Amino acid sequence: FMGETKTTNTTDGRGQTAVLVAVMNDRQDETQVTEYLDELEFLAETAGVRTLKRFVQRLANPNSRTFVGEGKLAEIAAYVEENEVDFVIFDDELSPSQIRNLDKVFSRKIYDRTSLILEIFAQRATTAYAKTQVELAQCQYLLPRLTGMWTHLERQRGGTGTRGGAGEREIETDRRIVRDRISRLKEQLKKIDKQMAVQRSNRGQLVRVALVGYTNVGKSTIMNLISKSEVFAENKLFATLDTTVRKVVLDNLPFLLSDTVGFIRKLPHQLVEAFKATLEELEYADLLLHVIDVSNPQWQQQAAIVESLIHELKADHIPCLRVYNKCDLAFSGQRSAGEDTVSISAKTGEGVPELLACIDKKLDKGTKRVTLHLPYDKAGALDALYREAKVESVEYGATVDVTAVCTPRIMGQLKDYIEGWVEPKEDWE
Repeated sequence: FMGETKTTNTTDGRGQTAVLVAVMNDRQDETQVTEYLDELEFLAETAGVRTLKRFVQRLANPNSRTFVGEGKLAEIAAYVEENEVDFVIFDDELSPSQIRNLDKVFSRKIYDRTSLILEIFAQRATTAYAKTQVELAQCQYLLPRLTGMWTHLERQRGGTGTRGGAGEREIETDRRIVRDRISRLKEQLKKIDKQMAVQRSNRGQLVRVALVGYTNVGKSTIMNLISKSEVFAENKLFATLDTTVRKVVLDNLPFLLSDTVGFIRKLPHQLVEAFKATLEELEYADLLLHVIDVSNPQWQQQAAIVESLIHELKADHIPCLRVYNKCDLAFSGQRSAGEDTVSISAKTGEGVPELLACIDKKLDKGTKRVTLHLPYDKAGALDALYREAKVESVEYGATVDVTAVCTPRIMGQLKDYIEGWVEPKEDWE
């Protein structure tokens, strides 16, 4: 669908160019607007488009018809025409009427921030799950914007000068097609969600650690460092769309480490909804590693955006370790220090041993060293202990005697065989 609209075109990186357009309201200063446009330029670069110029207009609110005022619009149009610019990218989501009006000026060259992010997600989706999620988000974005967006609709209205007619009916047909497609995509996602739930249950009761953070802060690089596996990582936004899960053993403690899609300010609500299932990994996590790029002057705002999204996803009750990444580079502002923070450089390896020690310490909270006397017919439980606890010694006598550091969950499962077992306090759960 998106390839047929006037607001999105396939960006293949063959030297395509763009101008960026933003409105600065009374609550914003130039620094903030520059920061937003820096990010928009990075988004464009990720999509394979080079930015030639930025246009900013100070308005109390964006113009309801054309986003910017008439004079500024004429200035942008003249520059686009003179320099044969491929795209005009607006730093906010455009309404259907704004798209219609701007399309008359720029003809097939419009992106807004939402459609640009959707385009990048479409380019980067590799699995069936991510592709389905992205297509659903695209359809939901497209549905209210059908009128006047598809060129064949304009042609079918004919030259009678009257409203209605075949073109109007064609729009209704297209709306129905998109609605039907949305229904089918939702059904497909339900099936995939069930499969993913089965996969999660098959992972057993292993401790789970999830990496979260703003896009492009280095989560995948840290994933590679900790798990010693190659996960796709590059200096572009949204390098990771699908959750990657790796098993890691740290000081004899095995756990699952998962990487999640990067957050971003003004993330289209269709994508927050669409990727909630991907972000469900957070629900099952025992520990969150919130990765923060402290070389970015806006790292504090980025961290606040991530924390608000963690709250929105109802995961703010999970213990969280702040990982200040790129500490080898300059940064502005003060970093908090304490047992819930660690500074590292994923690139140079500085601070990584401290990070691993912090993870180990965090995961050890609530654990206890116990001795278990397993009857030989229950020796199968030893496999679970090796998977989910730190086994320190095993001796075979009248029973299989195991000394291990266990989580409250495992102790609850094997309490009948623990030496000197005392019923735990309620706060263990």
